[in-house]
Amino acid sequence: MVPVPSVLKLRHLLLPAFTGALFVGLWQLACLMLSADSRFLLPSPLAVIAALRSEWPALSRAAFNTSEGALLGFGLAVAVSFALALALGSAGWVRASLYPYLMILQMTPIIVFAPMLVIWVGPGLPSVTIITFLICFFPLVVNTTQGLVSTDRQLVELFRMGRATRWQELWLLRVPAALPYFFTGLRIAATLAPIGALVGDYTAGSSAGNGGGLGFRTIIYSANAKYPALFATAAVTCALGFVLVAGVIVAARLALGHWHDSYERREM
Repeated sequence: MVPVPSVLKLRHLLLPAFTGALFVGLWQLACLMLSADSRFLLPSPLAVIAALRSEWPALSRAAFNTSEGALLGFGLAVAVSFALALALGSAGWVRASLYPYLMILQMTPIIVFAPMLVIWVGPGLPSVTIITFLICFFPLVVNTTQGLVSTDRQLVELFRMGRATRWQELWLLRVPAALPYFFTGLRIAATLAPIGALVGDYTAGSSAGNGGGLGFRTIIYSANAKYPALFATAAVTCALGFVLVAGVIVAARLALGHWHDSYERREM
């Protein structure tokens, strides 16, 4: 008899594979149903694969450049948001003072910052990094702050009855309790980081010294009506996001897998 965990693992592999194959099949069928004059509007999966193969040298270089901006912006967002969340979670008056301005920063369109960033720090990697940081920052700081202020009140009272200092309460209770929230924000930010880097490259990037990223390839393919190559660029961007999210999932399992309910429970 097959053990239940093995069945669950097999199901978790087969179901996404089946859904993906069904989607690609319907996509190919939709392309075949289009008239010959309209097929350029929706490239078929086979055309996208062919474009991915033919454009791979340019796309691989662009993916490397985009990954650099994505990782730098993502790492900066993690460090700054965690430090700021500690301040926001420490006192209500700090949250009341700063939170409205975080909302304003999040609601300001990134495209407004792009021309100013080009003037302030120059086009290319510095601007791409800052744009990625701005896109990833908000979900991280909000989720981490929520985790810090949502610590079980009974545990907080227990620490205070034991005369724990504020630093002991923070690092031994509140920060561990906030880790599930932190990793939730981290996963959201990981999906946004490649998109932020692509948007940054599109609006404030530079191709000097072969430094153009996927956003620059998007401009070129769009200008030349290479729509299969555009879809291939989107696929490469999604692949970068999957790699980054997979790293976050592994880190979350290492940090939470031995004690948090979300990893101890098994879906049946």
